[in-house]
Amino acid sequence: MNRGINKAGVAGTVRIAIDGPGGAGKSTIAKAVAKKLGMEYVDTGAMYRAVGYKMNAENVAPEDTEAVERILRATNIDFENGVIYLDGEDVSGKIRTPEMSGIASVYSALPPVREKLVLIQRNIGRRKSVVMDGRDIGTNVFKDAQFKFFLTASAEERAKRRYLELREKGDDTTFEQVLADIEKRDHTDTHRKLNPLRKADDAVEIDSTDMTIEQVISFIYDRVNA
Repeated sequence: MNRGINKAGVAGTVRIAIDGPGGAGKSTIAKAVAKKLGMEYVDTGAMYRAVGYKMNAENVAPEDTEAVERILRATNIDFENGVIYLDGEDVSGKIRTPEMSGIASVYSALPPVREKLVLIQRNIGRRKSVVMDGRDIGTNVFKDAQFKFFLTASAEERAKRRYLELREKGDDTTFEQVLADIEKRDHTDTHRKLNPLRKADDAVEIDSTDMTIEQVISFIYDRVNA
């Protein structure tokens, strides 16, 4: 681990929080930054998608609190080399769809879901140095993170990136549908009562609309090692 990280660390661990709206490239950036710094990458968005995937598969309505809590008690989520496992099954490919994005947003607003996943996230972050991306990492999960970034871009640019990504996977979702999903998700995330999406007061904002992935990675890397 480099000198900048050691100097910033607390008890040998460092937490880098990258928050922002859907489609801003948080996962791609966080994963690359973690690799460059030799740290563990934790995709919190994937965790919420995994829960949404399971709730949907079990036909559990979000308003059925008892059923939601029952499913959560029997749910195990773990990461290994960037792969997310839900109850021992690799669900990486199954949770990366516009439908799962919308479902995840609904269930992520439920207190029992957030409480369980935040607990898991905090436990991981206390055990080892991590780069964690999501929507409330710097404002809730790790308010004391040594480095906080808020990564954003215009809704149109985020929709374009997501649309091209889906096209490469053979998905025929239209650009208009992707943009509508992005805008709906933005509204849900910023208006939910429990830990809504917002920039932490001490976070550095990065508007990546006109930036390349490499430029964003370099910006964060340089700030961490300043």
